[in-house]
Amino acid sequence: MDAMLDGKTAVVYGGGGSLGAAVGAEFAREGARVYLAGRTEGPLREAAAAITAAGGRADAAVLDALDEQAVEDHLARVVAETGRVDVSFNLTTRGDVQGVPLLAMTADDLLRAVDNGLRSAFLTARAAARRMAAQGSGVILHLNSGSAHGAMPGMGSTGPADAAVETFMRYLAAETGRQGVRVCGMWTAGVAGTLTREKLARVAGANAPEPEAALAGIAAMSVLGRTPRVADVAATAAFLASDRAAGLTGTVLNVTAGLVLR
Repeated sequence: MDAMLDGKTAVVYGGGGSLGAAVGAEFAREGARVYLAGRTEGPLREAAAAITAAGGRADAAVLDALDEQAVEDHLARVVAETGRVDVSFNLTTRGDVQGVPLLAMTADDLLRAVDNGLRSAFLTARAAARRMAAQGSGVILHLNSGSAHGAMPGMGSTGPADAAVETFMRYLAAETGRQGVRVCGMWTAGVAGTLTREKLARVAGANAPEPEAALAGIAAMSVLGRTPRVADVAATAAFLASDRAAGLTGTVLNVTAGLVLR
């Protein structure tokens, strides 16, 4: 079977993170030339080197997805080198706050994830969609936890941020579909292999659980009795980015192992 992304150019923002690196590696295995972008040079270089060592093609660039000019300049370079951009996936962090009741939350804590998430999604997706519309094809991907469709206490920052990005992407799909641009998303949460003490502490503060406890709790609530895996997310992203998903746009695939049912 031919590689799903053979000959395509893919940009992954947040490409040095655990999910971003895995998605980039999967895109490369499926034949794409991958451009990893993010704020921290070391992990980006490591992820790109791993792809190259496995026989793929990868480039790493340090940039902030909240910096409009940096996003535009980087994508212009990508297109100058390859002639096109076929896939854009924003996996940057937003600064979510979890485990804090809304009545105890500050306005800055509530709005940080909303603003960062929507702004980075808009800047990266707009830059890609303009070029994709001109070339007549392309796929823009996004990821969130599905919390916009729930109401779990302690998720009052994440739910609105998820809703903002998901709604924006649906409108983008409606406006760019006739130009050949598809816009799709995924829901996932508590992905095994991505949770660390440091990450949990940044989101939940001093009361953050140990990674093993958090994963066990998520698995206990899921229909499949397990948490999503990095490979699940990466494989789904590659499918959505490929022509095998040519009939999908304006929709979200549920990769939560049954944590969310909708």
